[in-house]
Amino acid sequence: MTLEEIKLRRLAGHHLLAPENTQTVVKDLCGVQAQFLSHGLHGLSIRCGEVNTQDLVKSWTNRGTMHLFSVDDLSLFLHEGRSHFLRPVDTLDSDAYLSGSRKAYFADLIIDAVSQGTQEREALKSLCETAGMTDSESKSLFDPWGGVIRALCETGKLCHKVQEKKAYQLCPAFEPMEKEPARLELARRYFTHYGPATAKDAAYFFGTTQAEIKRHLKQLPVMATRLNGRDCFYMEQDLPTGQFPACLFLAGFDQLMLGYEKTESLFLPAESTRDIFTRAGIVRPVVLINGCTAGWWSLKNRKLMITLFSPVDPAAISEAAARLWGDSKQIAFL
Repeated sequence: MTLEEIKLRRLAGHHLLAPENTQTVVKDLCGVQAQFLSHGLHGLSIRCGEVNTQDLVKSWTNRGTMHLFSVDDLSLFLHEGRSHFLRPVDTLDSDAYLSGSRKAYFADLIIDAVSQGTQEREALKSLCETAGMTDSESKSLFDPWGGVIRALCETGKLCHKVQEKKAYQLCPAFEPMEKEPARLELARRYFTHYGPATAKDAAYFFGTTQAEIKRHLKQLPVMATRLNGRDCFYMEQDLPTGQFPACLFLAGFDQLMLGYEKTESLFLPAESTRDIFTRAGIVRPVVLINGCTAGWWSLKNRKLMITLFSPVDPAAISEAAARLWGDSKQIAFL
């Protein structure tokens, strides 16, 4: 395959050439990054058109980061033996602020409250304060990056509701998959919809080793193509064909950016890597012009601000913005 053929195949696999339903997209892409929910929903909207969040949940999955995924895939993403990337406060064991027995007490209280309809984070925090939680204990129970809430999500008891205001719901009953079948299924989805991709790309995406990825490749009916001296693997499938979209507004933390080792991305020039992957850990929303990153965008107070680092025709950007958001947006090129 040529470089252009590989890029088009990846765009098709990411459902960026033709719209698809929400459930199919989140399953094919191994979930959608949603540390910032607005980014996750935008990433779905450019792939689906109309987004249906009814059967989606939000929890920590790939690389220990927050994703939107299908409720049907709880057993897959919360499989046995996975790497949790957990700190002591993110477990039900004792930590610097709270004993294991106190955690168990408050964990039971939270589960019971959620089951009775008290689901918003602040309401649960007030309930725990009434039950005797100290300021020190709250640093564990309601740690902003996890805490006991995460421990309950990791054990499949709770998951986040798909909304901006933090709230939780009980997980439906499920049986976690065994590790190897689950990891193999995730690899199958990856090389079907992210491929052609290298073992290094997949290891980066899943936060694992190339040795594990190569072990899975031996068990999958993959095909291979060469690019720049590297083997790229993919699963044969029927994909929509077409040309590079004139302009795409990718989401922040978009799967097309996170799905491949960033310094070897086919869509992001190496000299622009730090413009998109910032030192603060942010992955900016990309303006993709004819299959290549030309800059990044932000939307504030109905004003669309475009920061470009490549010369492009502003008409293509304006037309794409109008299709996505309507004609009411003001556009500023920076």
